[in-house]
Amino acid sequence: MSGRFFKRIQAYTLLGGLVLGALVIISFNKVVDVTSTDDFCNSCHVHPHSTTSWKQSTHYVTASGIITHCVECHLPPKGEGYLGAKITTGLRDVYGVIFKDSASFNWEMKSRPDHAVNFAKDVSCVHCHVNIFPLELTHEGMDAHLYYEQQEGEVACIKCHLNVGHYKEGAIHASNTRFGIEESLPDTIYMTPFNNTGFVDFIETIPYSAVNFEMIAIPGGTFIMGSSEDDKFADSDEFPAHAVDVDSFFMGAIEVSWDEYMAYYGQTAAEGRTTDIGILEGVDGLTGATPPYGNPDQGWGRGKRPAITMTYYAAEKYCEWLSIVTEKNYRLPTEAEWEYAARGGTESTYFFEGEVKNYGDVGLKNKLFGVDTSIINSFVIYAENSKGITQLPTSVAANPFGLKNMLGNVAEFCSDIYLEDAYKEGHNTNVGISEGTADHVIRGGSFRSEALQLRVSNRDKTDHEAWMRTDPQIPKSLWWYSDAYHIGFRVVCENN
Repeated sequence: MSGRFFKRIQAYTLLGGLVLGALVIISFNKVVDVTSTDDFCNSCHVHPHSTTSWKQSTHYVTASGIITHCVECHLPPKGEGYLGAKITTGLRDVYGVIFKDSASFNWEMKSRPDHAVNFAKDVSCVHCHVNIFPLELTHEGMDAHLYYEQQEGEVACIKCHLNVGHYKEGAIHASNTRFGIEESLPDTIYMTPFNNTGFVDFIETIPYSAVNFEMIAIPGGTFIMGSSEDDKFADSDEFPAHAVDVDSFFMGAIEVSWDEYMAYYGQTAAEGRTTDIGILEGVDGLTGATPPYGNPDQGWGRGKRPAITMTYYAAEKYCEWLSIVTEKNYRLPTEAEWEYAARGGTESTYFFEGEVKNYGDVGLKNKLFGVDTSIINSFVIYAENSKGITQLPTSVAANPFGLKNMLGNVAEFCSDIYLEDAYKEGHNTNVGISEGTADHVIRGGSFRSEALQLRVSNRDKTDHEAWMRTDPQIPKSLWWYSDAYHIGFRVVCENN
């Protein structure tokens, strides 16, 4: 009797366990389903990405009426790490809701493709788009998708197709054949360049355009280039500090603006040439930029904002054109000229008051209590105040020489080839370095840089291969970077 009783108890226990397990599984699946709905996702993600931009995207406004839901893009497919990714994402989101203020986030920066790759994996894209060579794909699209297959693991779908999930003006990666074509001519056209005599500041005028820009007379002198040995924030390529003699020259008061670059594009580009207002002798045969893919200004606007996404080659060709149309000798600055001009006669970390410890996220005290950035904010457009985009030069004060945005806004090309040991070998002089690696020096940091990267002596270099990684063209463009929107340039004019 007791044996049968215990067997019944075991059977009931097993049955109860099975029922309880089934209920747990059903409940768990129900919880998973409920927490995977668009409404649930949007309850935490209270920002434009989750509502406005998503509902403007081609994944929401589809010809078939089928909506692609949040989890289908932002989590891997079920059976391929879905639950693990969901738990990790959920914990991160809960932490963000409790401890962070979403209104303080830089959504412009977070909407960039290089940030989006962390939240939309290729495995999710390919799960739905099994055939990446559909019949309606354009020839350019075929080339791009073939390149994607050849570069597996190096190129992300979202880099080119950000617009399909969250609409962003200018994010469509297609040939922009209308770029630079003016709908109407300006009222005032300059017919001749400025005739400067003497070593004074002047306003240059670009012939057959409505564009002018200010050039600042930079007096020559001797300065100490590089960082002192006791600078704990300096990199090894900034040593040793050494004296350099610099001849006088003129330098652009601001970085080359879109207005200036578009004058060049309109007079020299293969498409969109504005021949109806005249072309100077020598310009017609000058190599001009091909139309870009997408919108090079990233939708931030043009005008006096710095021109961006141009390659080093494009910057050199711009200087060549500018020299022809103005009958002067314009070029990119040498690295020594750039640092001399940026310092403006000062010898400190920045050309204004303060050190990295005053403005940077360094040290426990700064991290806990923050820092007073009012001084640096008045001179520099950087990660702290840029809102994730370039800004107009009127938003900052000039350095002692009268130059704006020498630090921040966009990093600037120098004519020198980058060598890590340039200072040690004594190569870096006012003449500049023309042989060595394929990398060129860039200086000044950009709108996305931290205070540490904005030190006047800080050196950086181009990364051409990485900056062209998602360019779908075969061969790749000589003129436009596909993955670098923080690079611009400034011109100098020789004092003849």
